[in-house]
Amino acid sequence: MTTHPRFSHTTRAHSFNTAAAQYAANRPSYPPALFTTIEDLAARPLKGAKVVDVGAGTGISTTLLHARGADVIAVEPGEGMAAEFRRAHPDIPLVRGTGDTLPLATASADFLTYAQSWHWTNPAHSLPEAFRVLRPGGALALWWNTSALDVPWIAAQAQRIDQYFEDAHPTEEGTATKAEEGAATKTEEGTATKTPKDTESSRRAVGFLTERAFKGAPETPPHTQRVVRWSRHVPVDTHLANIGSHSAFLIQGKEDTDAFLAEERTRLLETFPDGRVEEVYDVLVIVATRS
Repeated sequence: MTTHPRFSHTTRAHSFNTAAAQYAANRPSYPPALFTTIEDLAARPLKGAKVVDVGAGTGISTTLLHARGADVIAVEPGEGMAAEFRRAHPDIPLVRGTGDTLPLATASADFLTYAQSWHWTNPAHSLPEAFRVLRPGGALALWWNTSALDVPWIAAQAQRIDQYFEDAHPTEEGTATKAEEGAATKTEEGTATKTPKDTESSRRAVGFLTERAFKGAPETPPHTQRVVRWSRHVPVDTHLANIGSHSAFLIQGKEDTDAFLAEERTRLLETFPDGRVEEVYDVLVIVATRS
């Protein structure tokens, strides 16, 4: 089935450029335990390492890597996202480029990191490019915040989001119906599974995401993975703005999105009358080391 241009992969990728400030203000960060896990899996410290953060967006992960003592440079293709990055982090270098054709010298980095961004690349190109830029023994680290679907209210919201896109686009198979960036049932990778009913189902979903990470690559590199759980407490309106910053909603149109989020706000306030929610995340992290 042909994908409508409005819902294409490219359209979704570019949608963030018009919402960079919303993205920066409302998207979740990452816990310190994630970076300790990356160091453990890579068997080398981030402190003092030359790190390239690809698809850096507004700098959420870049600044955390910098705080760990890494010598970090950001790579970002989007004009709007890059502008927001430079406004907020003028002291961190940024170059425009993509993971498929990195504007970097061969064997110049100790780590290549992709926070919530690897899925926007084509592994047939981005994996060879990563290993070209990495020094021997360097590590490619990929990670995604994924919603913890064993938490009842999060699972219920995920089902509502799925239903919303199925109702909105019942014939757009592989596009908005799949809600590549649905905030609850899918990671940024757009590899949806049925909502897990329990922890074992969540583990199977993580395994499925890992398999998809290197789909299309010349070969699947040796890699290790872990899941790091964390949470944050935020106002309902921040949570809703986070959902609205995902590309499936950004391309949906303001009127439809606002209507869905208004209804969702009413539902959430019934569950959280104090107006604050606990977003629970499982960060899937994958690390592959260059030989």
